[in-house]
Amino acid sequence: MKYSIPTIATLIFILYGYAAAGQTTANPFPPGANPDRIVLNVTEDPATSLAINWRTCDTVTKGFIEITTTTDNPATVAKATQYIAASENFKFENISAVYHSVVIKKLVPATAYMYRVGQDNNWSEWFDVKTAGKPGDKLSVIYMGDVQVGIKSLWSRLIRGAYAKMPNANVIMYAGDIINRGNSDSEWGELFYGGSFIHSMIPGMMSPGNHEYTKTGDKLCPFWRPQFTLPENGPDGLKETCYFSDMQGVRFISLNSNQAEESVTDLESQKTWLDSVLKNNPNKWSFVIFHHPLYSISATRDNPWMRDNFKPLFDKYKVDLVMQGHDHAYARGMKKIAGSNGQPPSGTMYVISVSGAKMYEENTKPWMDKTGGHTQLYQLITVEGNKLVYKCYTASGTLYDSFELIKQKNKINKLVEPK
Repeated sequence: MKYSIPTIATLIFILYGYAAAGQTTANPFPPGANPDRIVLNVTEDPATSLAINWRTCDTVTKGFIEITTTTDNPATVAKATQYIAASENFKFENISAVYHSVVIKKLVPATAYMYRVGQDNNWSEWFDVKTAGKPGDKLSVIYMGDVQVGIKSLWSRLIRGAYAKMPNANVIMYAGDIINRGNSDSEWGELFYGGSFIHSMIPGMMSPGNHEYTKTGDKLCPFWRPQFTLPENGPDGLKETCYFSDMQGVRFISLNSNQAEESVTDLESQKTWLDSVLKNNPNKWSFVIFHHPLYSISATRDNPWMRDNFKPLFDKYKVDLVMQGHDHAYARGMKKIAGSNGQPPSGTMYVISVSGAKMYEENTKPWMDKTGGHTQLYQLITVEGNKLVYKCYTASGTLYDSFELIKQKNKINKLVEPK
């Protein structure tokens, strides 16, 4: 794997975090009888289904979810429909827990529901969620670059700021390296602490990075599949890391860039799969998210296995937006990026961003239309009809960057930037 060198301040922050972690063996987020780490995830069809996961201690052998259409009369929740969860015993190092998951199908599109999870006398609060609507309805997206470091202390205010600006988002997307050490239960605990109820109300679309894998790079961390329920429509061996979800006229695609680097077999299977998923796409828009960027910000990084294998497909099918992480700075580019094999540009916008506290030096490269660094960022994207509106904000809520993409008949997307 290829690594860049963080800034001195970030390096001190990281080393302090490792030292602090080594000073205690106590688990700061132990499982209990009350449900915790309640998370919604995208399904293949979020208009008619919901996927919910949560965790309890290992003495809880069963879990349930109760769901009903949203009501203002508290008494009516007594008539909520109850489903039994699939419950999985989980043991890793000093962690012993049970993970519960439910996929609820045959829901009504564009409908407000409320649900809670638990068992016996131990139940969560009721959460509100709305199923996706029909193609053409306005779609709202939150996109996060690497979280990884400073999760509880600094990232928490960022995700809460994003939620405050876009509380009705249809999905929140993560471009990998969601935590720093995939085997660390305490870091996953910080993620769910930082996001709190937001994870329970906005479906998450998680794409893995190298930090969700072991140091040898070839084994997904043990927490990924128990705590997330993601679509299983990807290639064999990569399900729930490489997948797609269709939502209100947009096809969302997650690629597993880590395994594209580590395994030729996984690289080839993703190429074949992606070609089919883009070729047979009934949606007007297509977004792709993954970790290792096609065009890097770093002076010492390059990811030719991603660029050489996947960009020709992005060009061929005119993918609209590619969201990436890994480089711990900010950049976007479209105008200066040529098409593959001498072909004209395809109108694809490439973005790299970072949401956590770990920062690398920014660099200016020929492919970039905008660059920046040393700033925690989140992105808010809306799609309505033929227009995509993109806004990038700092943790304090200041507008950092923005643009619009306009779909044109028989032409590439028109880029509109603020003067």
